[in-house]
Amino acid sequence: MSKVITPQQQDYSKWYNDIVIQADMADHSAVRGCMVIKPTGYAIWEKMQQTLDKMFKDTGHVNAYFPLFIPKSLFEAEEKNAEGFAKECAVVTHYRLKTDPQNPGKLIVDPEAKLEEELIVRPTSEAIIWNTYKGWIESYRDLPLLINQWANVVRWEMRTRLFLRTAEFLWQEGHTAHATKDEAIAETRQMLEVYADFAENWMAMPVIKGVKTANERFAGADDTYTIEALMQDGKALQAGTSHFLGQNFAKAFDVKFANKEGKLDYVWATSWGVSTRLMGALIMSHSDNMGLVIPPKLAPTQVVIVPIYKGEEGLAKVSEVANVIKQKLQQKNISVKYDNRDSQRPGFKFAEHELKGIPIRIAIGERDLENGTIEIARRDLLSKQVIKIEEVENYVSTLLEDIQTNLFNKALERRNNLTTKVNTYEEFKKVLDEKTGFVMAHWDGTPETEEKIKQETKATIRCIPLNNEQEEGVCIYSGKPSTQRVVFARAY
Repeated sequence: MSKVITPQQQDYSKWYNDIVIQADMADHSAVRGCMVIKPTGYAIWEKMQQTLDKMFKDTGHVNAYFPLFIPKSLFEAEEKNAEGFAKECAVVTHYRLKTDPQNPGKLIVDPEAKLEEELIVRPTSEAIIWNTYKGWIESYRDLPLLINQWANVVRWEMRTRLFLRTAEFLWQEGHTAHATKDEAIAETRQMLEVYADFAENWMAMPVIKGVKTANERFAGADDTYTIEALMQDGKALQAGTSHFLGQNFAKAFDVKFANKEGKLDYVWATSWGVSTRLMGALIMSHSDNMGLVIPPKLAPTQVVIVPIYKGEEGLAKVSEVANVIKQKLQQKNISVKYDNRDSQRPGFKFAEHELKGIPIRIAIGERDLENGTIEIARRDLLSKQVIKIEEVENYVSTLLEDIQTNLFNKALERRNNLTTKVNTYEEFKKVLDEKTGFVMAHWDGTPETEEKIKQETKATIRCIPLNNEQEEGVCIYSGKPSTQRVVFARAY
């Protein structure tokens, strides 16, 4: 193929963008900062969506859908949340266009069609959802309320990047209501575990589970739990968050319930979400200079079969065997594509499927039929193996599992190699500049110190790990006492 990907080592940012574009995952759109997710990319997102949706339903959640537009007065009700998202809001002020009297070929906003109240285009749904919950919750019998929605949101970003940061993106957001604080915290932590399970066992991406500092917490939350992943360039990426909202939104929207004693109390809340940003995480966790690498569990096509032949008669012979192999693999719930296009040569097909990250490629030619063998190539190692045709089902099943495990282990080893403990600020800055990655350092627990470190180094506290090892130390910046190390990194 004529497409050339910029090597990671030369320009990581361009490497990433080359893969997104050349692997046909997404494209820029006519709307500044927005993207078009192409069929190749959307098929992976669908696999993510289907997997997560089942995980949510297995933990008792149900799906619903809430409006894209939020009345400004509702959005303002929870002050911290409104303030946190204010700079990113898109606002609808009018509801009609009309022909420009000065220029009949142009449309202008009709000044007489001004909305009585401005509408915020959904940056997150707490406001509209909690205003709705007020009419749904009366007593403890209505709780817990466990709802998720799959939706799009708009956050008017000035500096955008396909999948990682766009003005509009796709996500899911769970919003739950509970009778007690303990139940809500248990829900928050349960959903963090769901996200971590998905990241590690489906995306093959190791994560650190932890709690955000007050500075990094979701606007309107009492606590934010997070999973943090490390990309190949040593930068961190927040891969999912789960928020304990306390009674903040219940009080803002007056959502009360009668408890078992008949007394009125405010409900306890959570919210949690992951987005198409996971697509960016997937690319940056595993891909190489040849293109995309997809973990088998999330690959829309796990195996591609490419015939090698001369003439129609040769293709017919190869196709007969290839279709049998395809059928046998499909019976094992393996997704297979038989690429018998006659418009492209095998070499072109090999390069194309490599670029798009299909985990396994089977090549079968007329000579292979005579020998009773096929050639199998694995995308993660770019290695090939010749096996007997009758071994194909078991071999491919085992190989898919091996690729999934290998991708995780490779990412874990890289993270371990890029995780460094430091004890001084000089050492901290040196590691950030020379090695990058996760830096484990003592911090005095104050927002002031955290902010100064961020301003001076562009590194943020990614999280305070759950079940963190307690150890006496001193803050790398202030020298004040500390009882544990936290995870610092430069991040996306």
